[in-house]
Amino acid sequence: QIQGTIFPAPNFNPIMDGQLLGGALQGISCEKDVLIDILTQRCNSQRLMIAEAYRDMYGRDLITDLKENLSHHFKEVMVGLMYPPASYDAHELWHALKGVDTEEQCLIDILASRSNMEIFQMKEAYLMQYNNDLQQDIDSETSGHFRDTLMNLAQGTRMEGYADPSTAAQDAMILWEACQQKTGEHKNMLQMILCNKSYQQLWMVFQEFQNISGQDIVDAINECYDGYFQELLVAIVLCVRDKPSYFAYRLYSAIHDFGFHNKTVIRILIARSEIDLMNIRQRYKERYGKSLFHDIKHFASGHYESALLAICAGDAEDY
Repeated sequence: QIQGTIFPAPNFNPIMDGQLLGGALQGISCEKDVLIDILTQRCNSQRLMIAEAYRDMYGRDLITDLKENLSHHFKEVMVGLMYPPASYDAHELWHALKGVDTEEQCLIDILASRSNMEIFQMKEAYLMQYNNDLQQDIDSETSGHFRDTLMNLAQGTRMEGYADPSTAAQDAMILWEACQQKTGEHKNMLQMILCNKSYQQLWMVFQEFQNISGQDIVDAINECYDGYFQELLVAIVLCVRDKPSYFAYRLYSAIHDFGFHNKTVIRILIARSEIDLMNIRQRYKERYGKSLFHDIKHFASGHYESALLAICAGDAEDY
């Protein structure tokens, strides 16, 4: 059962929440605990209703007020919670593409893991928010087969729910050849299969690949390719197999390999909070021995830590 950590709050009153937030933000010193208590304990649609009530009451935009009163990573968390999911993805992609350096890993995390519907909504939000076309921006800011694969994913044309056992061996053979030959044409075939076949079909293809080659598809890709193209292909395979495991792995590497890569941790916790963060937490504990709760507590501090832990919604045994 796929499960998030944030649910709709019972007995929800947006006007009361709006007043409490107003009081917390207007005071001499900003009452950050109040912000955490409210914004991490309401689901996204409730937060949007609070923002509306806040605007009606104070004639101001809640996101603007949060930005003005908060700073650093704590601000990123609180502001991030206020975006609808598609707008948040669009916001993250825009900054990944238009920042000083292109953040390839952010592009991989989002585009390798979203459904057709999520991609469609994200592209609409991107156009609305930035008056730019997401695919054109990917085209101009990235290059090579990495770009081609991202462009393919950004079309959101993956088949859904359809599987044809009779072509699985054939597809596996094409993947196997692509790992042997490594020509431009073979790379195209490889990404076409990984970006367009249904998850159900790819499950069978990966099984057949193992039968044909005696090797796991991830190991084969890692051996044959390198750079962001390789990382993107592996991300697609891992998301097909088990999305919560993929995000557990991404969180672990963000926390341990990069000395706590705040942007990645914040993005994954917010984006998955109402989808599968509970499952991600379970995979994290199973795979790495320590809980996500423990590792966040160990690396973050202050109100920033409190906000992340509230989204993570750990239990006492997770300390």
